[in-house]
Amino acid sequence: MALPWFLLLELLLYGGCFICGIVTAASVTITQGSFAGKCMLYGSVHLNSTSFAVLSSSSPSLCYFVSAISVCVAVFCFSLTLYWIYTSLVDGDVKREKLWLNITLVMCGVFLFFLLVTGCILKIGRDRLCDSVHLAVSNITRCEEAQNRPWMSPINGKQFYSRLHSAEIAVWVNFFFWMIIAVLVLVQHKRGSEYRSGEMDPSVTPSETEPFFNRPGCP
Repeated sequence: MALPWFLLLELLLYGGCFICGIVTAASVTITQGSFAGKCMLYGSVHLNSTSFAVLSSSSPSLCYFVSAISVCVAVFCFSLTLYWIYTSLVDGDVKREKLWLNITLVMCGVFLFFLLVTGCILKIGRDRLCDSVHLAVSNITRCEEAQNRPWMSPINGKQFYSRLHSAEIAVWVNFFFWMIIAVLVLVQHKRGSEYRSGEMDPSVTPSETEPFFNRPGCP
């Protein structure tokens, strides 16, 4: 049986959120690995002779937090998509109860909050790192130019800016998708309430629905 178009659109958005979550987690993890396990969000660098070196770094748990949130969102979206596809194939009749809609709304609120926090961490953390790059080398006008400069071993700074930038974009796209999902769920919740309030057949007169013994003229 074909899925309702509201749910089908929602599942497509879940697919986009899954991809965004994987991109964010992979980009942050690869960047952390390139810096020998150091989390460079809010970190700083300095120029040692002709090569960049790490001056300070954040706690690794900060990058783990960003990756964990992204992975949790991706796993939730993947699981929910599989559930609804399985339900449509096995049961045929896809119905969304009010409880499911309420749970989805709660999850939307939770994910929107954590994605907002994650996006701010990536944005501000990357800007702090780029500020230290500009202070270390005054002739660098753009942070991504530091990717082509030599870095002291075992640091590999190639593509560090591009990866962090991709992670940030993926988070904000993920945030935007969840806002649309929340609107879709709210619309479905409202339509479900209107449907339940109008379940009684309008062609049936009130006298037909009254109990027999309560009708006028009956003993």
